[in-house]
Amino acid sequence: MLTHEQNETLVRVGPETPMGDMFRLYWIPFYPADGLPPDGQPKRVTLLGEDLVAFRDSEGRPGLIANACPHRGAPLMFGRNEECGLRCVYHGWKFDVEGCVVDMPAEPVESGLKDSVRAKTYPCRERNGVLWTYMGSAIPPPLPQIEWNLVPDENVFVSFRVQECNWLQAVEGEIDSAHAPILHGRIDGEGAIANWVANKDLTPKFECLQQPFGLSIASRRTVDDDTYYWRVNQFLLPFWTLVPPQSKFPELSGHAWIPMDDENTLCLMFSYTPSGPLYPRMRELLSEGHKGRETGHASGQCYDPQPATVPYGDFRTKFTPQSGYGFDYESQRTTWFSGMPGLWVQDAACQTGVTPIVDRTQEYLSASDMGIVQARRLLLDSIQALRERGAPPIGADDPNIFMVRSVSLHLPTEADWSKAGEAFMRAELGGDFGYTP
Repeated sequence: MLTHEQNETLVRVGPETPMGDMFRLYWIPFYPADGLPPDGQPKRVTLLGEDLVAFRDSEGRPGLIANACPHRGAPLMFGRNEECGLRCVYHGWKFDVEGCVVDMPAEPVESGLKDSVRAKTYPCRERNGVLWTYMGSAIPPPLPQIEWNLVPDENVFVSFRVQECNWLQAVEGEIDSAHAPILHGRIDGEGAIANWVANKDLTPKFECLQQPFGLSIASRRTVDDDTYYWRVNQFLLPFWTLVPPQSKFPELSGHAWIPMDDENTLCLMFSYTPSGPLYPRMRELLSEGHKGRETGHASGQCYDPQPATVPYGDFRTKFTPQSGYGFDYESQRTTWFSGMPGLWVQDAACQTGVTPIVDRTQEYLSASDMGIVQARRLLLDSIQALRERGAPPIGADDPNIFMVRSVSLHLPTEADWSKAGEAFMRAELGGDFGYTP
């Protein structure tokens, strides 16, 4: 349980909030690179409570600029993206990707106003098909070394979607390993999940270990008298979660849970194979779903594109609180434990809860919530250290500490998971799993 003040500290992300200040010390992935073609339509973006517009100029340079034109506040999301700049349709003021005014057609040249006006912009970088931005006031550090964004294109699948809840609810949902065989289970005994080892023991024991990158949350399930099954989820500051592999054709996966504002989250999901191309059938399932159901990724069929005035309008889905997340009582009664059509939909429905910001003063935490308690403590301690001593949070100035993996291991009952899994939890470009998940 958190106090009201602690909860407010963790969930408010706008300018000059404690959490917002911390987020602004990190590079933030914010858009798929192919979603912004040169001279293409600008896209309205909300990040950390700020109203922005993303575009790519004629020379292919990405830009992220405040939506409100500095002249009289007209929306630049309607701007004409032409000839290496974004031109406001109200009076024709034109800005380059750095916010400099390159044209003021209705202003006399001799006024000199053009040289004194600058639109608010943030630096952008592009790597392996994803655009990143840095919203802090300091000199940006190098881009973080995170394995999914470094492997070859053919090894990885990335998707984006909007989720209607605070960022912390989404993070806490993914580092909670206890829910997986329950929420995602079936009641008809069919499907691969019926044979998943985690489904045989629904009362896992948890251990947490603070790491240089954040937190390892290990869940232990009994396989037999001699063997434990360990699943180790990773929480990387500020908003990254890594999920252990589990299937016959294993892949590594996870999310960046990027705060759009206090009540909405941009979910970037990645799935990849570390040492070779992603299995063709898996790529097909992730992009198209399976028999009308969603996988961990938002499929092409689930999107419900919105007008240009809606932030991240291209990544809104038909599965929302208003649509009931596709809940079907007959399906719940006969087949699927949750009655909802697929993995991410089930997660989103529960993470969103009954309100975009959960009142954590009213919750009753249990033994399975150890990782959630530790993650909150780590975040609060990091904010306090930043505010009181100016100490940078984990990874803000060291891009190399994020080269880690989540793991799922069968180990003898006497083995120490942290030692036995240490080598497997280190990411090495081109290196295989090193074990059989």
